[in-house]
Amino acid sequence: MPAVTRMPVYLGALTALIASGRTTASSEDLARTCGVGAAIVRRDLSLLSFTGRRGVGYDALDLADAIRSFLGIDRLRPVGVVGAGRLGTALAHYLSDPEHGFSVQAVFDAAPARIGEPVGDLVVTDISDLPRAVEALALELLVIAVPAGAAQSVVDAVAGTPIRGLLNFAPVPVRTPAGVEVRHVDLATELQVLSHFAPSSAEAAGGAQPVPGAAAHSPHPSPGPLEAET
Repeated sequence: MPAVTRMPVYLGALTALIASGRTTASSEDLARTCGVGAAIVRRDLSLLSFTGRRGVGYDALDLADAIRSFLGIDRLRPVGVVGAGRLGTALAHYLSDPEHGFSVQAVFDAAPARIGEPVGDLVVTDISDLPRAVEALALELLVIAVPAGAAQSVVDAVAGTPIRGLLNFAPVPVRTPAGVEVRHVDLATELQVLSHFAPSSAEAAGGAQPVPGAAAHSPHPSPGPLEAET
């Protein structure tokens, strides 16, 4: 796992320590909270050119600021959310908390019935306005929460704009232009993997029953959760 993927975990641990009144944090403190070895913590934090004091640890506030700077969230980064269904709306509300380091500036959708609906302090904008809005609002990151068949068209629509990062919740990979980073999050897939490692009590007892109408017996697989939402 790259160090950058652990940095938000360290930041969360530091935030909790600071809220509890702590002013310093050792690599052992972070290791216990984050479930990694202290040596890994020290190696990761060395990327920040930030050192602690022997026997004392790191200044918690300064280290948290250094991690925010490393992650690029030492300022509120403007974000757009594409998809105003249940998932997209929930993500827009969640990311609107400035504690996360982001500022949701716009929510887009293609469904006429959703255009103009409120989402927090925003109203849903027609997706046809996406490229112009990206430029006008200086959006840097985009959350994609649309059906699988629409995901690539969203990416294509923002090619050549200031968008530099995509968080894709659509259950399909997308092709991105050079210089644009994409992270894929498929909730159903993650739960399926988790299910493998967490067998049910019925399976453990040998009494598991097959799922009625499983895809293996159906010529028409059911749509994914995002496809069914729209």
